[in-house]
Amino acid sequence: MLKRHALSDELWNRIEPCYTGKAGDPGRTAADNRLFVEGVIVMLKTGISWAYLPELMLLHHSLWRRYDR
Repeated sequence: MLKRHALSDELWNRIEPCYTGKAGDPGRTAADNRLFVEGVIVMLKTGISWAYLPELMLLHHSLWRRYDR
């Protein structure tokens, strides 16, 4: 399911600078920016609950907390 909503590399390269942190910075947040954005896209396009995003490596409550910020 997630692959269908995956961002192209070209689009990700355009929006990546908008996110704080970079891969390699301390913590998981920066390393998961693309995965987070793709998860939000899936949720918004399909209306699926965070808890039913099994392909994402993050826990659904972590996704929700980050989205809710």
